[in-house]
Amino acid sequence: MEENNEQQNTTEQTGQTGQSGQTTPSGSAKTHEPGIKSAWKQVENIGQALGDALQGRGNVVMVRINDEALSHLDMLVEADVVKSRSEAAAWLINEGVRANQDLFHKIGEVTQQIGALREKLRETVKTQKPE
Repeated sequence: MEENNEQQNTTEQTGQTGQSGQTTPSGSAKTHEPGIKSAWKQVENIGQALGDALQGRGNVVMVRINDEALSHLDMLVEADVVKSRSEAAAWLINEGVRANQDLFHKIGEVTQQIGALREKLRETVKTQKPE
């Protein structure tokens, strides 16, 4: 009961109560609201992408990276976007693949054609084998 009175008094002094029930200085919530909503939306998007990237992570790949790439991985860890460099690398790789989906589709088509040509070549060599 005493807490409710204190919150009510604080609300009367500041003039606003935030969405979480906490009081905010008068007008500050409205001024920062678009930026905060945008930031939260970005955090939600990163969280979703991170969840997608980290699912099914049963494969291990050892890579060597330069100092700049390592710095970027460390930034993600330091910002608590991910828990480790491994998660950061997995997320960035997933995002890179997603951003270049058209390229990977074309690469897949050409790779299939190359495979078919190799198979045709193997068959040709088998049938043309000298006796």
